Amino acid sequence: MRLKVTVCELNDGADAFARDWERLKVHVRAEQSEIVLLPEMPFFPWFALTPVFEAPTWQRAIAAHDAWQERLVELAPAAVLGTRPVDRQDQRLNEGFCWTQEEGHRIAHYKYYLPNEAGFWEASWYSRGDGAFTPLRCREALVGFEICTELWAFERARLYGKEGVHLIVTPRATPQVTLDKWLVGGRATALSSGAFSLSSNHVSSAADAVHLGGQGWIIGPDGEVLGMTSSEQPFVTVDIDLSLADRAKDTYPRYVF
Repeated sequence: MRLKVTVCELNDGADAFARDWERLKVHVRAEQSEIVLLPEMPFFPWFALTPVFEAPTWQRAIAAHDAWQERLVELAPAAVLGTRPVDRQDQRLNEGFCWTQEEGHRIAHYKYYLPNEAGFWEASWYSRGDGAFTPLRCREALVGFEICTELWAFERARLYGKEGVHLIVTPRATPQVTLDKWLVGGRATALSSGAFSLSSNHVSSAADAVHLGGQGWIIGPDGEVLGMTSSEQPFVTVDIDLSLADRAKDTYPRYVF
């Protein structure tokens, strides 16, 4: 079974993001993408910049994501994977989702592993999720979410592999200076699970409080980089063979564990 998947890097600023969105629509249509992965909370500039929670900023971020959620249909018939800030049962959460034209919005996962350091004060801005890492069916693929920092929980990748996932998706907001390290994490995730690793990231300016670095990727089950975004090529689509992920589960090093 083959599937055309798209990853991207999208600008953080509102005007630049709007231009990127129009270009992404053209790319998705031209490539006939079947799944599009967006960055972490893409529809508002990265906001977890201070250790003190700011309710007005949080509410603006929710409102922006609610408004843009209505526009996901512009990428149809592709399914869209991403995350958004939400208030659920008196908790602030970072919610992973799958959207399709047929089924609408489906909750996939709540981010559980939260950093708390300069520029990324996430544990100060929202709560951990319930700790469930449950695969979700999207198109023909079984998908597991590892939102940004969760990429480093390699035991989760191994468990996803045992559950037969085809894709592990990692929406990110990560800085320019750590791009090489994150790519290593993506390759290790693929190797640990025997699944394809997909990631999309924000982009911002070096003059911003945090310089977010782009570099989305599509990595094969044996760690081979199949496609990677850049400022010159911010959208990448690859036609992948899901049966490779099925077969990889029984090969080294996956079968050892």
